Amino acid sequence: MRDRSILLAAIALVVITACSSPPPAFEEVAPAEDLYAEALDILEGRNWLIFRTTDYVRAIEKLQSIIDNYPYSDVAVLAELKIADAYFDDGRYDEALSYYRDFADLHPQHEKVPYTILRSALCRERQMHAANRDQTATRDALLYLDRLLAKYPHSPEAREAEILWRDLRTHLAENITEIAEFYLEQEEYESAAERYRSLLNEYPGLGLDAEALYNLGVCYAEMRRTEEAERIFQSIVQNYRDSGYAAAAAKRIKEGPTSN
Repeated sequence: MRDRSILLAAIALVVITACSSPPPAFEEVAPAEDLYAEALDILEGRNWLIFRTTDYVRAIEKLQSIIDNYPYSDVAVLAELKIADAYFDDGRYDEALSYYRDFADLHPQHEKVPYTILRSALCRERQMHAANRDQTATRDALLYLDRLLAKYPHSPEAREAEILWRDLRTHLAENITEIAEFYLEQEEYESAAERYRSLLNEYPGLGLDAEALYNLGVCYAEMRRTEEAERIFQSIVQNYRDSGYAAAAAKRIKEGPTSN
């Protein structure tokens, strides 16, 4: 009985001590506006002599804290977009693309949606390869630009999108040109001609037409499709007289389409 009394007294003492202890302290979260201002200040970076450093990770943590603690505030929406921009400026284009796409999906009526679509295109443009390599990223970027120009043709971003759209199409055209030239050098004229036709049909007006036409005429001449070759050379002389290929085409006509 004595042992039991001692045990009960000990238990009571623990309970009393626990009840009298203050509750654990929780760290107070700063207002959303303050967190956003702090994040912007971090993103401004610091200058060290000729170098500038920006702690993107810390800034993103501040912005994410807004989203976690104030998910329904207007500042949280701004934080989502600023996180995407921070990733973009840090060269982390996959992460940036994910946030830009999420923003457009979550806030389809927001005035910044055209901006996020343009930035999505730029993410893929920054990841594209040289003209002689895989062009998946280039085509993805063009899909975003097509969407932007179709849905928001009068947005402030549309002008930049048009310029980028032309540049990316030129890049794809150069890719096809390189493939065509490879086949031409290998004397695989049918394969080369197929690429030159594709170039003329899919990417006209980019400054590559005269060259593509001339080389297509060469392919036809080598394949003994002489009438088609001569028509092409005539077209170059008539329609591209200011290009360097007009003189070469005229020489082909004079000497015969199978001339070298």
